[in-house]
Amino acid sequence: MARRAPLLLIVAALAVSAACSSDPQTPAPPTEAPASPGVAGVPARFAEPLPPPAEPATSPPVTARPAGRTVPVGALPEGIVADGPSRRVAVGVRDPNQLVLLDADSGAVASRVPLPGVLRHLQVDEPGRSVLVPDESSNSLIRVALPNGPARSQVMTGTMPHDATRATNGDVYVANEAGGSVVVVRGDQVVHTFTDVTQPAGLAPVGDRTGLIDVRDNSLTIYENGTFAGVRELPAGAGPTHLVADRRGRMIATDTRGGQVLVFDPSGTPRQVGQVAVPGEPYGLTYDPQRDRLWVTVTAANQVVGFDMADPTPREIARIPTVRQPNTVAVDPQTGRLFVTGTADGVVQIVDPPA
Repeated sequence: MARRAPLLLIVAALAVSAACSSDPQTPAPPTEAPASPGVAGVPARFAEPLPPPAEPATSPPVTARPAGRTVPVGALPEGIVADGPSRRVAVGVRDPNQLVLLDADSGAVASRVPLPGVLRHLQVDEPGRSVLVPDESSNSLIRVALPNGPARSQVMTGTMPHDATRATNGDVYVANEAGGSVVVVRGDQVVHTFTDVTQPAGLAPVGDRTGLIDVRDNSLTIYENGTFAGVRELPAGAGPTHLVADRRGRMIATDTRGGQVLVFDPSGTPRQVGQVAVPGEPYGLTYDPQRDRLWVTVTAANQVVGFDMADPTPREIARIPTVRQPNTVAVDPQTGRLFVTGTADGVVQIVDPPA
C-alpha cells in the first residue's frame, strides 16, 4: 500500500477515536451519488467537513435481569461469531489478547488462541473451517482454524483493519478503518486496494457484490466482485456502523447515530428499500438465515431486539434484556441461539430466544 502524508494519518487517528454525540440528531440524507474508483494512496474525502464516526452508547447499569445465562470469557469481549458446522462461537478478548472459542451447545470454553493484538469484529471465513480475524494492532488479517485453532495464516492489510468478509467468489474484503482503504485478499496476497473511502467499517457480501459502510461520510458503497468496479454509493443515515446480508439478497445496516435500521437492495441499481426506528444507539447486529430474523443490540438500553425480515420493513418480534454494554451479537444458524458480548463485565450471554 502507498504511504500517506503524516497529517492525513493524524486526522484519521483522531477520527477513529472520536465518539458520537450523546444527543444525536438526524440530518437530511445526502444526495445519492454513483461510486467512483479512488486513486491509489489518495483518500478521496478527507478534505470534506465530516462528522465524527458514530459509536455505541456507554451503557447504563443493568436494571432488568439479563435473559439466559452468562459465561466468563475474559476482559472487554467484543467481536463474536457463531459457526454451525463446527459448533463453535468465537469471541475476541483482551489482556491478554485472545480469540476464545466456546462450545455452542454447552457454552464451555473449548480453547483460547493467542493473538498479536485486539479485534472488534469477526466473521466466518469458510463454515466449519476458519474464522476471519481483522487484528487492529498488528494491521493484519488472521485466519484461525476451527474448531480449536490455531491461527494458520496472517496477511498484512493496512492500518487498523476493522472488519473482514468473504465474498461469494472467495476473495476477502478487509476494511482498514484508520488507513482510508479497503483491500481484497486472495489466498495470502493483497490483489486490489480501494482508496475511494474515508473511514471504512462494516462489510457484507450479497451475490456478486460486496457492500461497505463508511462511518465518516455515512454511506453504503456497493462494489462488483472480481472486476472491483464501484457500482453505487448510497446515503446510509446519520451515523451507520455495521452491515449484514439476509437470505433475500438485501443488505441491512445499523444507523447508530440516527437510531434506526436501514435495508438496502444492492442488485441492479442499488437503493434503500426499508427502515425501522430503533431508539437507543443500535450497534451490533446478526442475521439468522434459517428463521429469517435480524437481531440488533441497543447499547443505551442493554437490550437485543429481534425483527422478522419477511418484508423490506423489519417487524419487531422480540425484545430481550442483556448484559451491560452489548456491543456485538451472534446467532447460531442451526439452533437460533443468541450469544451477546457483555463488554463491561467480561462475559458472553447465552440466550435461547422465543420461537
